[in-house]
Amino acid sequence: MNSAEQIQDQEPSGGVSVQSWAEFSSASSTQEYYQGWIGLQSALIPGSVQSLLLTAGAGQSFSPVAGWPRGGGEPARLSAVLERVIEDGRALVMELDQAGRYAMAYPVAVDGRMFAVVAVELSAVREADLKRAMEQLQWGTSWLELLLRRRQADEDQAQLTRLRTAVDMLALTLDRPSCREAAMTFVTELAAAARCERVSLGFVSGRSVILEAVSHSAEVNLKMNLTRSIERVMDEALLQRREISWPTDDATVICREHEALSRQQAMVSVLTLPLYGQDRYYGALTVERAADQPFTERDVEFFRAVAALAGPILEAKRQAGRPVLDHARASLAEAAGRLLGPRHYGRKLALAALVCVALFLLFAEGDYRLRADIALEGSVRRAVTVPFDGFIHQAPFRAGDLVREGDELCLLDDRDLRLDRMVTASRLRQLEQQLQEAVSLHDRAQSSIIRAQLNQVQAELDLADAQLARTRLAAPFSGLIVSGDLSQRLGSAVKQGDVLFEVTPLDSYRVILKVDERRIADVQVGQRGELVLFSLPGQEFGFTVSKITPIAKAEEGGNHFRVEAALDSVAETLRPGMEGVGKVAVDRRKLAHIWIRDMREWLTLFFWKWLP
Repeated sequence: MNSAEQIQDQEPSGGVSVQSWAEFSSASSTQEYYQGWIGLQSALIPGSVQSLLLTAGAGQSFSPVAGWPRGGGEPARLSAVLERVIEDGRALVMELDQAGRYAMAYPVAVDGRMFAVVAVELSAVREADLKRAMEQLQWGTSWLELLLRRRQADEDQAQLTRLRTAVDMLALTLDRPSCREAAMTFVTELAAAARCERVSLGFVSGRSVILEAVSHSAEVNLKMNLTRSIERVMDEALLQRREISWPTDDATVICREHEALSRQQAMVSVLTLPLYGQDRYYGALTVERAADQPFTERDVEFFRAVAALAGPILEAKRQAGRPVLDHARASLAEAAGRLLGPRHYGRKLALAALVCVALFLLFAEGDYRLRADIALEGSVRRAVTVPFDGFIHQAPFRAGDLVREGDELCLLDDRDLRLDRMVTASRLRQLEQQLQEAVSLHDRAQSSIIRAQLNQVQAELDLADAQLARTRLAAPFSGLIVSGDLSQRLGSAVKQGDVLFEVTPLDSYRVILKVDERRIADVQVGQRGELVLFSLPGQEFGFTVSKITPIAKAEEGGNHFRVEAALDSVAETLRPGMEGVGKVAVDRRKLAHIWIRDMREWLTLFFWKWLP
């Protein structure tokens, strides 16, 4: 080890043999370094009987790695002091017996973590010797700390190198437009960086692996024996879901294909790493080296880091470059695997529910009812018009009022009519006097003329009386005034024929349905239905279709036919002009046919329009 090179040229002192210094300075492994260090410390501490060095392993469990003297001593005598030091984390000196034997232990901590404990048994020493021995241990542990820090530095440097190489390969992979080019660049650069004879990359296709790229080879011949051997090696690792290295001492690993490939290629070292991502194994990476360069744990960590960074990018490029049909097939296969495989119980329950609903809709039948907007109208709508030109004198009622038969709706001004009647009546009396005089004179010709004039004036008088009687406009029947408001027109002139009011009865209605032209063929006279009014959502009223008007009217972006229906019963809460929704019972059909009818008809018309 290089950590002791600084003392190689020093002369031995304090009874320390040249051999102890030589063993420590020439250590070629960590185990030899520990053994040389414990031997050197034991030689430097006067009165040493035995020594023991423990290092921390996984889970902070300590285990002995070196002892002095080799093959001798009683390590159990040091167990008590070691346990105390490990528990408390502080140096300790403990008297073992009355014969002057002592046990001394010192913890070695780096960055606040204890990674080693050294214990020494001393015999026939004084108190001052114990102090010097503890100081020697304290100074001597700096070499262990130096070893740990150098080892940590080497690991950090190796990890930094791995990350730098992995990032460089990731950049090269991202720079290539297609998956094949990216894979070829990746395996070639990886082979050069890791000093491998061959690096192969394969992706899962179906139930096996298909070789995608081989380093330093522009084309991958699928019929070559070497290609098939590499694919079998990758399949072997993927089937076991683990990394496989050949040669190996692990008897639990099946590596028959790795052994066969190694023999085929002159006993090379083979390592295969499965590529995993998005809850599935999507490929494998196989690397090969010469037989005299086996793969170490540091090499495996390097390949893991590279595969973890570049693998998902290569898989994403491969997926992006696949045809649309392959994407659809893969998506369907993934969905089927989730539905038919383990877990994903929510999706399975949802699928079962959808199947049950589909079967129910396919075989279940229901009432097909045609929906349409409706409006209530009175069965009769009587207009109250102006009988002659005149002026409005009174109008006590207006639209929305209930009236009885004979109620005065409007009174016209009759003053001019009365004056005209008085003039006519005066003329009538004059003619009657002239008639009497002509009769008394026995003038027959004049009597005939006067009688004719008298009949004419009498007719004019009757007309005036009739007009005076018609100045009072009365309700023709009991009902509701649906239009007309003269309260703001008192004294204004009206002409003969002007509609002043419209009255409709409250005991007789007709239902007007606006049926879409696409569904008018389903409506027939005599069909039954129900309606619900917007103002009375809690009540249903039955009706019967009575008339279908064969004239369409464009409303709200569509054509509608006017269908009339008669109510089965009339409630006092009904009023003309109310609107709502009506449903006409047509027949019984399959529920699926009812619900998909609109879409089916739309598709039929769409394809009929565009197909030749």
